[in-house]
Amino acid sequence: MSRASVLLADDHEAFLEVEARLLEPEFEVVETVRDGRAAVEAAARLAPDVLVLDISMPILDGIEAMRSLRAAGSRSKFVFLTVHGDEDYVRAALAAGAVGYVVKSRLASDLLPALREALAGRRFISPSLCQG
Repeated sequence: MSRASVLLADDHEAFLEVEARLLEPEFEVVETVRDGRAAVEAAARLAPDVLVLDISMPILDGIEAMRSLRAAGSRSKFVFLTVHGDEDYVRAALAAGAVGYVVKSRLASDLLPALREALAGRRFISPSLCQG
C-alpha cells in the first residue's frame, strides 16, 4: 500500500522539520516550501494528496494559495496548521475549501488525525477551537 503524499508549506524552517518528522512514518512528505507562491508552484507540479499550509506566509498567504490552486482545478485536500485560533480565520479557511484546521499548539495531537480525516473526506478542526 502506498503512502499518501503531503506537501508542507510554512515560513518557519524549524517548524517544517518538526512537521515532516511527525508525518514521515505514515505519509510521504514530497516537498517542503516556505511561502505561498512556492506552495502553489510545488502543488501544481507534484499534485500531492494533501497540502498542509500555514495561513501567514510571505508572498501569498495560505488561504490565497489554496484559492489559487482550487481555481486551477487542484484535487488535493487542504489542511491548515497555524497559530491563528480566531474563529474568523477558521471560518475563512473552511469557506475557501479547507477540510482541516489545526492550531500549532496542538500539532503533536491533532495533525495526524486531521490528515487521516481529510483523506477520508471528513472535516477536522482542533478540538480546542470547538470549545466555548
